[in-house]
Amino acid sequence: MRYRVLGGTGFEVSVHCLGTMMFGFVGNADHDDCVKIVHAALDRGVSFVDTADMYSIGESEVITGKALAGRRDDVVLATKFHFAPHGQEGPNRGGNSRRWIVQAVEASLRRLGTDWIDLYQVHRPDHRTDVEETLSALTDLVQQGKIRAFGCSSFPPSQVVAAHHVALDRGLMRFRSEQPPYSLLARGIERELLPVCQQLGMGVLTWSPLASGYLSGKIRKGREIDMTSGRAAITPFRFDPALPENAAKLELVEQLAKIADELGVTLPQLAVAFAAAHPAVTSVIIGPRTMEQLDGLLSGAELELDDDVLDRIDAIVPPGTDAYRADGAWQPQPLVDPALRRRPAGSRAAA
Repeated sequence: MRYRVLGGTGFEVSVHCLGTMMFGFVGNADHDDCVKIVHAALDRGVSFVDTADMYSIGESEVITGKALAGRRDDVVLATKFHFAPHGQEGPNRGGNSRRWIVQAVEASLRRLGTDWIDLYQVHRPDHRTDVEETLSALTDLVQQGKIRAFGCSSFPPSQVVAAHHVALDRGLMRFRSEQPPYSLLARGIERELLPVCQQLGMGVLTWSPLASGYLSGKIRKGREIDMTSGRAAITPFRFDPALPENAAKLELVEQLAKIADELGVTLPQLAVAFAAAHPAVTSVIIGPRTMEQLDGLLSGAELELDDDVLDRIDAIVPPGTDAYRADGAWQPQPLVDPALRRRPAGSRAAA
């Protein structure tokens, strides 16, 4: 296992970060089995674990807490906040306000069974909340000892830069990391986000290296897709080969699989090694649902790609381009919220 320092935090973390999104009813509901997966990862050198309060409505954090009992000091633990619990959405529930942050962190600490969180991340931007308020609340949590550092996730480059300058201007602590999607099929962050993170000295932990399963090796052109388990069961439209976007992805997967075969590695191993090869990337989040998936990914932990291989990949999916819209990532959205394009009712411009 290789290790790198996460931005300016001083945290030394494994290049493979164990993501626990698939722990709980959304993926693997067997708590004991999930705990065994975590222990196996730690035993093989993984020192970085990432979760979120929204994964399986908090169940993932509960499982992660069980797994880290007695081993907490050996792990850099990251979690995220922003989304209101499913079924409990409403005014002042969710978002990036101080009011919500102080509630969310206490709930996460309780579920994780720990006194502190190493990296507390803002899961998504919130246009309703001034970033100064968010940074101020997070700075207070560091000073209180409840978190050690904080970062953002799936933020556009412009908001990463804006938050950095607000922190400097107001004397607040700043985002130390960003967590974006990045894969062989989704390389858009290479255009601006990764260079910005490098310039600002931020660590980067990437998610979805297997492109929501398209690089798992199981979804291939001409093969029947199992729509009863995993991500395909949750969002079947993303895997329907009759849709042009999905058909295009399958064509690219075949070309990338050929490179993996010639290297004598699996497609998932190639995918993770590709994400880890970028100089701005600190760690790559892998999200196994089973022990078999964990073993397959970690068996390629030492794989490093040379320039010839990276050039061949560039010829298939050019640098800085997205073969598909990375699910859940920030994208320019239609201005569906009237507050973003209209004056409040009853207001008028001064004469």
